[in-house]
Amino acid sequence: MYKIRWVLLWLFLVNTFLTSGQTTTGIASRNASPLQSGPMVGYSDMREVMLWAQTKQPARVQIRYHEAGKPTPAHLTNEVKTNRNAAFTAHLLADQVEPGKKYEYEVLIEGRKVSLPYPTTFQTQNLWQWRTDPPAFRFGVGSCTYVGEGEYDRPGTPYGGGYEIFTALAAQKPDFMLWTGDNTYTREADWNSRTGVLKRYTHTRSLPEMQPLLAAAHNYAIWDDHDYGPDDSDRSYWLKTTTLDAFKLFWANPNFIFDEGCTGTFFWNDCQFFLLDDRTFRAPDATPDGPEKVYFGEKQRQWLIDALRFSKATFKFIITGGQIVNPAKIFENYAIYGTERDKLFNEIADAKIPGVLFITGDRHHTILHKLARTNGQPGSTYPLYDLTISPLTSGPSKPLADELKQPTYVEGTLVTDRNFGILSVSGPLKDRVLTIQVFDQKGAERWSRELRANDLK
Repeated sequence: MYKIRWVLLWLFLVNTFLTSGQTTTGIASRNASPLQSGPMVGYSDMREVMLWAQTKQPARVQIRYHEAGKPTPAHLTNEVKTNRNAAFTAHLLADQVEPGKKYEYEVLIEGRKVSLPYPTTFQTQNLWQWRTDPPAFRFGVGSCTYVGEGEYDRPGTPYGGGYEIFTALAAQKPDFMLWTGDNTYTREADWNSRTGVLKRYTHTRSLPEMQPLLAAAHNYAIWDDHDYGPDDSDRSYWLKTTTLDAFKLFWANPNFIFDEGCTGTFFWNDCQFFLLDDRTFRAPDATPDGPEKVYFGEKQRQWLIDALRFSKATFKFIITGGQIVNPAKIFENYAIYGTERDKLFNEIADAKIPGVLFITGDRHHTILHKLARTNGQPGSTYPLYDLTISPLTSGPSKPLADELKQPTYVEGTLVTDRNFGILSVSGPLKDRVLTIQVFDQKGAERWSRELRANDLK
């Protein structure tokens, strides 16, 4: 009788593992892996690509790579000995590459290959200038990634979920992914100590569903309040140098413009992306509006205008956390910083900078805003678009009723459940087209729009 019960119990456990997609062998293999999270593909350029990995304990890490379909010659990145102070993270530079190539790679820990059940690939940027039209490309967009951890979450209905959205995102095979803020959520136990911040970054980055996307698409990021500090954090946050250190440890952006903050920029073919920091220099939300109430701050705003003037990019994507174009003066929209907002819009118009679009997050719903501009003369200035894509795995929310009455709201673009964007740029250099597609967490398309570069001049 007891033997029958044990057999039935064993069959039940095996069936449980199989129906959950995890075999006992698979669980043992995952737990035995020396990798904590990653590998992740960071920035790409013509002569180098940055890769990233995190181990569970101190270890020697290196990456071996070769051109796709050509196992030889194989090359090795620098070797990094991970350590506790850097949360066991490693930045690994692939610098024996050629422009416009695709590569396959594998992670070596203590000289041994780590077996992974999904593709590990990266690519270098194309040398198209003065030779051909720029290639077409596709990139993913998403913000607000909350990964639950019961004992540290607030009581009640779980706030994070729908992690299969990363599987749907990876299935789109974007060239790169734009993480547009709130990419992790520090919590009460985290934001007062370096230990807490690094633990939260590690916990989020270790989500199993996220790993295939990280391993095969290049990744670029900014932060917003939750990966910077507490909710609605501003320049007064006491641990912002620590969270900046964590941001640099866990992401692999190509540059940082200032000694403080996450501001940077990168190119992909004929497009330029301006990664803005809406937290480090920000005055408190409750400050009365006026010249002293800054959002991006003087030096960051001036750098942006200078960089936009200099840029020859077809589309100039400005990436930041909070909504820019929405005129509703609510929550943390740029509209509550009206003096600086007006100044920025006027500077863009006065400089006659073509091709500017904003990509934002924060609001836990997706929506497109379009601001008609005249600059004193009817029809003299193209409209400013602001594409908000949110959330990935955080709890969705709806805009206020008044927001949908704003003249900037583009009908049919509101999505109030978990979703992500895929943006594609295609066509000849003189007639580039931006296609925006929004998908739900299962990968079903919710809406799409096209914008022509020639209409943004």
